[in-house]
Amino acid sequence: MKSSIDPVQNLAELIACPSITPAEGGALTVLEAMLAPLGFSVERPTFGEDGTPDVENLYARRSGNGPHLMFAGHTDVVPVGDAAAWTYPPFSAAIHNGEMYGRGAVDMKGGIACFVAAVGRHLEKHGGLNGSISFVITGDEEGPSINGTGKLLDWAKAKGESWDAAVVGEPTNPEKMGDMMKIGRRGGLSGTIVVHGVQGHVAYPHLADNPIRGLVTLIESLLYPAFDNGTKDFQATNLEFTTIDVGNPAVNVIPAKATATFNIRFNDTWTDETLMAEIHNRLDKAAGRHKLRPGKMAPVNYELTWRNRVSHVFLTHDEKLIGTLTSAVEATTGKRPQLSTSGGTSDARFIKDYCPVVEFGLVGKTMHMVDERVAIADLETLTQIYERFIADFFA
Repeated sequence: MKSSIDPVQNLAELIACPSITPAEGGALTVLEAMLAPLGFSVERPTFGEDGTPDVENLYARRSGNGPHLMFAGHTDVVPVGDAAAWTYPPFSAAIHNGEMYGRGAVDMKGGIACFVAAVGRHLEKHGGLNGSISFVITGDEEGPSINGTGKLLDWAKAKGESWDAAVVGEPTNPEKMGDMMKIGRRGGLSGTIVVHGVQGHVAYPHLADNPIRGLVTLIESLLYPAFDNGTKDFQATNLEFTTIDVGNPAVNVIPAKATATFNIRFNDTWTDETLMAEIHNRLDKAAGRHKLRPGKMAPVNYELTWRNRVSHVFLTHDEKLIGTLTSAVEATTGKRPQLSTSGGTSDARFIKDYCPVVEFGLVGKTMHMVDERVAIADLETLTQIYERFIADFFA
């Protein structure tokens, strides 16, 4: 049990595993070796689906009489980029000036390392738990998120598992430990617009129909006016176009087709159904505008395809979970964390369908960057927060 109570050693062992999504890379094996001596039963189901890579996941539980607390996270990491640009090799877990360097240091092997250490310390002091703790760990959070947490939760529920509360160890603090806790997330929706035109010579535009003109008209309709001004709990809905493609190498040819892909992060003003309807309505109205298409009477010929799965907006209201973790953060850091719904999506979007969920972890300033790193002092602080939270939650 001794090795598991040190978050620095735990993290170094996890960073050393090159678990670039969707590869397990040895990370789940290392985690299992940490949890088994703490009395956890460990299972590692693999899920797959046509067109996606198989992904190995981990479910570990230590059972007791009382409430069931879930800790959720992921051991997969994003690619390192240019490894030569790193100050230290990205899987070396090198320590310099009080910081540990490595891919996944904050996103989010660090959070896992700290929660394991917190559980180990609690068991060392108290000998047991007044309830159950489970680890729900995926290798598919940084990837498509198809063969990960969603299927792992379905699998566990089918085996009879249920949970009273969950903490996701994603890095939530913008600057310093204690800054922020995530109690909800905006929804996410992606789509692709394809405009079909008529190819022709640029000197004879009346014989062609330039799809770029039509695409620009449609794009403007989704960028203005704003979808909303935000709500009490959420920032304003925001749509961004992420790619525009024509695929035309010739400078004197009007192309036949133009494509644009967008992603929209939406608040609780909308459901996915009402937002899809709003987007369709805007595009249909814009398709009939002729400002950029003089002489063209027919509407813009477009297709809209929704991509991937919808991430639904949610907000957690559980007073025990939020209050207990907030108190643990304040008691450890002296700061009361801001309760926020900012940022992107996380696997909390799956967990919210099973139990109340919040997110709290390390400082995320270097996540996904070259020289991703974490302060050694922050690892100890987060471990202390988690340990206090565990004790208070099961008190």
